[in-house]
Amino acid sequence: MAPKKINRPHNRSGVVETGRGPKSKSKTQSGQAEIGILGGTGLYEIEGIKNLKEVRLKTPFGDPSDAYILGTIEGRRVAFLSRHGRGHRISPSEVNSRANVYGFKMLGIERVISVSSVGSLRAEIFPRDIVFADQFIDKSRRRDTFFGDGCVAHVAFAEPVCSPLSKFLYDTAVGLRIRTRLGATYVCMEGPAFSTKAESKMHRTWGGDLIGMTGATEAKLFREAEICYATMCLATDYDAWHDLEESVSVEMVLANLRSNIQSAQAILRKALETLPALHDESCVCRQALAGAVMTDPKLVPAATRKKLALLLAKYQK
Repeated sequence: MAPKKINRPHNRSGVVETGRGPKSKSKTQSGQAEIGILGGTGLYEIEGIKNLKEVRLKTPFGDPSDAYILGTIEGRRVAFLSRHGRGHRISPSEVNSRANVYGFKMLGIERVISVSSVGSLRAEIFPRDIVFADQFIDKSRRRDTFFGDGCVAHVAFAEPVCSPLSKFLYDTAVGLRIRTRLGATYVCMEGPAFSTKAESKMHRTWGGDLIGMTGATEAKLFREAEICYATMCLATDYDAWHDLEESVSVEMVLANLRSNIQSAQAILRKALETLPALHDESCVCRQALAGAVMTDPKLVPAATRKKLALLLAKYQK
């Protein structure tokens, strides 16, 4: 099933739409799904999805970008979320990532695969390549923590993505003979405008390999939520640094995305078919808050304790 052609503008931060089904509302839907898929400009359908339904959630951090689309792919229960809302209504700087991530937590999600379009800052990363980033340089200015308001926590973030999940996705892509790369540094900029040429060249001197607008914020929040996170980056352009290539435009992004969406879908389908079960003790992501909270529990305000209850439940006596 080919992705539907659209004519509305997008930027490289992405949209996922999986179809419509009956809607439901719930305060907590724990156990509704095990794997989440977030974002992805151009990724509107995945072949083989069954038993669709929409779930709209209210979180202590506000409303997520859209309804979560629940269904089954290759026998796995999955939840999709459109990062910018269907119709691409929400700018990267306006995305309520805290609500989006908390909603996945409410659904009982254990692992999330983010799909997003990015610019390449390296000649060897070609437009239409698929890259699994493993590091971030964060230039954004957003709320990127659940903590504060009387409760302080410092999670380890030296390795900001789930290495086993990223490696599994990479191996899946290699097995499908898709041009791919494991490991890259993703520069997360504020947007919504693309980079100036001076900025693009500066990001290269910093060691950046990719440029996008959402990845670092999400990675920090998924780590605090103790959800394994990997990001599948779809290179669409050379940003503005390449003197011999045209600078990035919406038209360029969409044209290149249409050619690699089928590859992204194939990776997701095959990965969902073969991804092994997750055990809490098998990944450090699942223990990220152990010892991270600095505040004396007796001093945490009641309202803050209530907001964080889902995140801290397993550590409370």
